Amino acid sequence: MTTFEASPGRHCHNAVSPLHTSVYFAPEPADELAMLGLERGAMVYLAGRAAPLGAVDAGTVTATFYNSNHEHVQRYIPAAWTLTTPEEVLAARLRGADRTLQRLLGKETLTSAEMTEAAELALHATQACRREARPLYAANADLLVPEEPHLALWHAATLLREHRGDGHLAALAVAGLSGIEALVLHNATGKAPTSALFMRTRGWSAQQWAATRDQLRERGLLDEAGNLTPTGAALRGEAEMLTDRLDAAPYDHLGPAATARLTELADSFSGTLRAAGAFPAVHFGKG
Repeated sequence: MTTFEASPGRHCHNAVSPLHTSVYFAPEPADELAMLGLERGAMVYLAGRAAPLGAVDAGTVTATFYNSNHEHVQRYIPAAWTLTTPEEVLAARLRGADRTLQRLLGKETLTSAEMTEAAELALHATQACRREARPLYAANADLLVPEEPHLALWHAATLLREHRGDGHLAALAVAGLSGIEALVLHNATGKAPTSALFMRTRGWSAQQWAATRDQLRERGLLDEAGNLTPTGAALRGEAEMLTDRLDAAPYDHLGPAATARLTELADSFSGTLRAAGAFPAVHFGKG
């Protein structure tokens, strides 16, 4: 069986990314965005993540997010921009990120030398990121870097996450996977959000999810129990390896020693986030 060993860059990404993604499970960003008049839930998520792109339409959001149901996106975008502006959303999401990290990490961690070091390393890595064919990264890269180290790290984590994410979407397209197919395969690993969370946040019905599982079984990517087959695991592995290659530049720029140090620092911060309940277990696992 072919093995797919994760690159140092992927290990670093996996350590850094939770510093950004914690905001999707925290109440503070949703509270900040709701105060602008946005509906909690899908509208808050879609507008909050799409705001760097400007007041775009549903088609742009569906294209750049890849795995959201277009009909679902249309219910909230561009309606969100009649309630507030992208500029107001960007300010609110940064306030929400600040409040989230203050609560989960605490003042001592946020003001530590390690936090400043991690922010500097992560920002240095982003210097090698490329804008071409990476719309979400490019839009976020045009935003100002916050002065506070913990928010500078959050900003850098956002850039690194969207840079890898944009590349990953290209890898999924090469693999011949639609948005919902990619979600179902990801869920089948047992290391992803639950199908219930994916369906609710991406706007897919139970019927659409079940039909996609059937299609993936017919392609030999899932077995009858809904587990990844060797073929399915290989397809996912190949997509991740291609993503690694497309995302190598920031970590090559940082260098092996600094990449390892950033991974170490971010692992510590992410571990604190998890221990503080940033990622509720109920939202993760197969099923």
